[in-house]
Amino acid sequence: MLRIKDLVVNVWEKEILKWVNFQFEVWKNYLLIWKNGSWKSSLANFLMWNPKYEYVSWEVEIASKQLLELTPDKRALEWLFLSFQNVLEIPWINLSEYLRIIYNNMLKVKNPSVSALSPFVFKRFIRKFLEELNISDDFLSRDLNVGFSGWEKRKIEILQARLLEPKYMIFDEIDSGLDLDAFKVVSDLIKKLDNENNSIIMITHNFKIINYLEFDYVYVMKNWVIDKVWWVELLNEIKEKWFWE
Repeated sequence: MLRIKDLVVNVWEKEILKWVNFQFEVWKNYLLIWKNGSWKSSLANFLMWNPKYEYVSWEVEIASKQLLELTPDKRALEWLFLSFQNVLEIPWINLSEYLRIIYNNMLKVKNPSVSALSPFVFKRFIRKFLEELNISDDFLSRDLNVGFSGWEKRKIEILQARLLEPKYMIFDEIDSGLDLDAFKVVSDLIKKLDNENNSIIMITHNFKIINYLEFDYVYVMKNWVIDKVWWVELLNEIKEKWFWE
């Protein structure tokens, strides 16, 4: 379980999250929603330890471990995955080698006795995942995200989540920069990640996401705090009668 209690976060001496309390459980999916400017993404950045945030008050546990005792790499390799709203292009970093390194690092954490995959073996190993996500082998020879379209970047992020198999997968505004057809494709790919060993946490201001992905709980962030917690069955009522008031 990922549990957050009494979280207060500042950015440049401005309070942006106020006494936030909630929890995420494995095998349940969550929708974190409200209009732009409600600091939803700040919560995700806090969990991954973005250095610009000042943590004033917190108690955060993940599987009974204090999250703030874990460095960002440990969080990523064992527990958390964050798909950023704006995916960076990183020249001079080969995609295949990048994927191989993060996969081998994950292996060392989860099973130290397993040997790291060589470049040749890794390219054979990853081919099944490329086929599953409909990604061309040619992408492996390119620099990380450089020249990729919006939905190609999203597919590469989903590929990373597929390789790392994190417990908690946070997707921040995955519809950003995507047209409707690409959005449907990406949503279908995220569905394939969903299983009893993980939790999908979707951050968005777009209610159309509920047409393509299934959620167990809805957290509504308003005025910098968790304002409401809803059962997913009430989504349509929220959308029609309350959400945009």
